[in-house]
Amino acid sequence: MSLLIGILITFLVIILVLYLVNMLPIDGRAKQIVRVIVIIIGVLSLLKYLAIF
Repeated sequence: MSLLIGILITFLVIILVLYLVNMLPIDGRAKQIVRVIVIIIGVLSLLKYLAIF
């Protein structure tokens, strides 16, 4: 059960950070780079929860 809660919290944090990045007043190229970095960190975190990485 704690595994599911950890995955859900991680997913919600990723969504929140992506939303906040969208609100930043920076150009499109920088937003794209930040989005990719956030998604990569989020995927690595989810893999860590699943004990794959």
